[in-house]
Amino acid sequence: QEIPFLHAGDRVYLSGVVYTSRDAAHKRMMELLDAGSPLPVPLEGAAIYYVGPTPERPGQVIGSAGPTTSGRMDAYAPRLLAVGARGMIGKGKRGPEVVAAMKEHGAVYFGAIGGCGALLSRCIKSAKVVAYEDLGAEAIRRLEVEDFPAFILVDGVQRKLCPPSERNAPCTKSSCPPAPLMCAGPDDSALICPNRSMSTALLMETKLSSWLITLTSLV
Repeated sequence: QEIPFLHAGDRVYLSGVVYTSRDAAHKRMMELLDAGSPLPVPLEGAAIYYVGPTPERPGQVIGSAGPTTSGRMDAYAPRLLAVGARGMIGKGKRGPEVVAAMKEHGAVYFGAIGGCGALLSRCIKSAKVVAYEDLGAEAIRRLEVEDFPAFILVDGVQRKLCPPSERNAPCTKSSCPPAPLMCAGPDDSALICPNRSMSTALLMETKLSSWLITLTSLV
């Protein structure tokens, strides 16, 4: 329900249930879909976190849980969106097929900050392996998260917060506002103003909208 109100560049805090999955688990789910078999977890309205956590220490819910590169899942993501997934959490850019599928199904791509796995794990209140235990770190886990920080990198209408490598398109505005963060690209995607670096943009919290999202509201 909240997806239409989310925009590329928004800073959000996620609370609710998230399922983890990486390359190996995605491949197995594709095999199930090919066979017409049910998936091991309910993906209708769900968010998938691309993470392979390290083993937890005594007293910990989970080990370090930073995002992996999302592009590894691009070959599988459109099919999972088609069967109901509505949120993806990871790092890095997404391919055009994934972005198109997101627009078709009204999904959102959340960016988590890489290199902060130990800090992000503090936002995970419970973790349970629910499928493919033999995959170890890449098993599917059901996580309950609270105030998990992320940014909207691609929203449900195909606006994108582009990495520096994609900031070669000229801004279509005649002038940017003072201390600009983002401006409109030629295809209506949201581009970081070329005068600002990605690191500067992500640190400019005063320029980002903040949302508290309960993940069940993505349905």
